[in-house]
Amino acid sequence: MEIESREFLNTPPAKIVRFGGSVEETLEKYRQGDSSGYELLQHQLADPEIKDAQIISWLQEFRACVSQLTKDHERLIYTILRLPWVGRSQAVVEEYMAFLSNLVSAQTVYLCACLKMVVSHFTPKRVTICEGGVDISDSDDEDENLPRNFNQCHQALQLITRYVPSTSRFLMPILQDNFPFVQKSSRTLECYVHNLLRVTVYIPSIRRDVLEVIIGKVLKLDVSASRADIEEAEENAVENQRTEEHTEEGLFDMDEDMSADKPAGKTSMAHPVAERLDSLMAVLLAYIKDVCHDNGSLHVERTKELYKDLLSVFDKLILPTYASCHVQYTLFYICSFRLALAEAFLDHLWKILQNPSQPPVIRQAAAVYLGSFLARAKFVPVVTVRACLDLLISWIHGYIDSQDSSGKQVCCDTSLHGPFYTACQSVFYTLIFRHRAMLEANMKKGLEYLQSLNLERVVMCQLNPLKVCLPSVTSMFAAITRKYQVVFCYTIIERNNRLALPVVRSSGGGDCISTNTNPLDSFFPFDPYVLKRSGQLIEPLYQVWEELADTELPPTKTAQQSSREDEDDFLRGETPQNDGIVGMTPSSYESNLLNPSSVGSPPCILQRPF
Repeated sequence: MEIESREFLNTPPAKIVRFGGSVEETLEKYRQGDSSGYELLQHQLADPEIKDAQIISWLQEFRACVSQLTKDHERLIYTILRLPWVGRSQAVVEEYMAFLSNLVSAQTVYLCACLKMVVSHFTPKRVTICEGGVDISDSDDEDENLPRNFNQCHQALQLITRYVPSTSRFLMPILQDNFPFVQKSSRTLECYVHNLLRVTVYIPSIRRDVLEVIIGKVLKLDVSASRADIEEAEENAVENQRTEEHTEEGLFDMDEDMSADKPAGKTSMAHPVAERLDSLMAVLLAYIKDVCHDNGSLHVERTKELYKDLLSVFDKLILPTYASCHVQYTLFYICSFRLALAEAFLDHLWKILQNPSQPPVIRQAAAVYLGSFLARAKFVPVVTVRACLDLLISWIHGYIDSQDSSGKQVCCDTSLHGPFYTACQSVFYTLIFRHRAMLEANMKKGLEYLQSLNLERVVMCQLNPLKVCLPSVTSMFAAITRKYQVVFCYTIIERNNRLALPVVRSSGGGDCISTNTNPLDSFFPFDPYVLKRSGQLIEPLYQVWEELADTELPPTKTAQQSSREDEDDFLRGETPQNDGIVGMTPSSYESNLLNPSSVGSPPCILQRPF
């Protein structure tokens, strides 16, 4: 019998049977120095096959003696917090939440531990996949119970918040620290971002911080995948698919059966980073729509508050980031809900541009955003475009006046006059996209307005903005203004081309190559949105590029034409060639950093009230 007893004690406890005394007795013995029952209790709590009835029984006992669960029982508490309660029966979930409520109320020292436990369930559970003999940890993306599990986590978090009002102070760092690595699967990132945004619904005080964390992570993805790389990946995927289909047709006579099984339209992105980015942008845009609308109607106050939060994050993270492609469309999207929001955004950018106390690089970025938004936002009416152009052109003329009156030799220097040149380019870019809308309603009044801008003085001033603007913008602007006889740019463009000195020569000999095709390091932040799923919300709001008619584009110069032509020749003229870039559709240009510059001030745009 003694041998049998010894074997029994050395055998792991059965899965269903519970050993030891009550929790209260075990804690008392542990306090007196007897830890055998205490260790057995932890062992049984950690059983991966623990039953619902056991969990409920223990939790009820722990609730009865929660005041005894001080810092000395930290290891035991952590074992309880690891209990698999999410996804269990409703009775287990309710009992566990009751325990959490009692614990954080009586022992606030465990608040952060409880919060970390809840947040750890914001992503799908981990599963191990074996590939080639190697265990790979990934998320269980196919769990159909995820919505229910996430609901339970949010119920628990709301309970904790109710019992500990200061929860938000401790929660934000935990949410930030537990953000999955951006290389995780799209589903993992999507679930975590969705749950973070859901937290802001019942803890609104942390919304701005949560948006900052999310947009900061999304920005990292955005700048790591350029628009050109994404488009190339999509083109390659289409080409590969065609090749595969062609191969299959040659090998099998199953064309009809195979085509019937194929999805009508593919919404996933071929570029892996773009796929994750698309998922997160879809969640963000859906959140913006849900917050701002109530039963299909715009809720003005909620929209206004969310706009302020997004604008704060824009100033802090998005505006200083060079060449992001998609994240800025969060502002573009919310501004489409109400014209007053779009005007407020334009006013905000204008104030930054004309504020000399702002760093020049930020002023240039604001000007770039201003011009790109005016050009691409279909929901911005012509009257607003004209109001913004009036402000910009007035500031530009004021800047020219200040340079002319200074008595100093004016040189074409982007480091000194960066905001001025960027403002000029924004005006040109806006006119390229919106001139038709300005002229369609009333051609006579439209032409009078364009002439009132006195663009001739701008392009012919000593600062010579046509020399530093993007060649494609210069070319299109010159063609349009020539057609409507607003200003003739080709004489200046040709002179600039003659005076441009080549700065790089090919190592293999041959012609010199100018590297000065983008001296402003310009990019257009609202260039075409190339993500598929989230792009469905942007497409109806977006002004696409419409090719100029043949009558708007000047023909190529023939060999018989002389290099010096009078103004009448330029009316029929040419699109001057400049490093092979002239004549391209205005689009993104990649570079490194926006160049610094200086000065500026004048008027302030008037916002309409929300």
